[in-house]
Amino acid sequence: MHIAQIWQYPVKSMIGGTVDRARLVESGMADDRTWAVRDEVRGGIRGAKKIGALMKLAARHDADGAVLITLPDGSSVSSNDEDAAARVSAAIEHPVTLWPLAPADDLDFYRRGAADSDNIIEEMRGIFGREDGEPLPNFSIFPPVITEFESPPGTYLDAFPLMIMSTSALRSLQQALPDSAIDVRRFRPSFVVDTGEQAGHPEFDWTGRRAAVGDAVIDFDAPCPRCVMVTREISDELPQDRAVLRHVVRDLDQNVGVYATVTTPGDIAVGDQLRFLD
Repeated sequence: MHIAQIWQYPVKSMIGGTVDRARLVESGMADDRTWAVRDEVRGGIRGAKKIGALMKLAARHDADGAVLITLPDGSSVSSNDEDAAARVSAAIEHPVTLWPLAPADDLDFYRRGAADSDNIIEEMRGIFGREDGEPLPNFSIFPPVITEFESPPGTYLDAFPLMIMSTSALRSLQQALPDSAIDVRRFRPSFVVDTGEQAGHPEFDWTGRRAAVGDAVIDFDAPCPRCVMVTREISDELPQDRAVLRHVVRDLDQNVGVYATVTTPGDIAVGDQLRFLD
């Protein structure tokens, strides 16, 4: 098995891009999710779980730590531009501001904004895109810190430092959903592992194991429960598609891909082998 793709997402919940190499650090991947938007209506840093139109925007790193954001009409704006927040807000039809990472001890910055419902079950069903009768994920797999904070303070991660998928998983999703446009951008992996002709979702069996990849060592922690983001519209070619999540919940125990943490930081590159150490 080897790395087929490495993805970086300069702005939380916006579409990112592939790179040939990257450095894995304790907090995940260097240069990943270094910016995010703050919801100026409900407060707090937000992603596409709440502001779905963020997935219609794409971002890449610019000079001097800024990011260049491509809007749905094809125009671009730099986070350094005075009108950046106004243009992003207009594009997603929701008032937001753009923020680089704040220090980890700025806890108020990372604290969750207001919920949309006083009913916690209703709130969670909205975030995870669950229909009546569908189960919610097992929340015990998530770090307790995210019950209070939008992300682990000092990061713009959802929960874990890395999320890894296989080429088998992408192929299996397309086979199961022939009428859907299955695209890796829906699932936002940190990197994709080429698993050859293996069937199904082999990464589910990696949970609890340790592997070397490039100069780094990673631990596979738990399968990744999927939320409403996998249904969002990205472009005309990748429209909103609720069938994707219905399949994931019904047939895949709610999961696609596997979460991982970095045990030993190091450099990785496309083509590097992934080798289990246990």
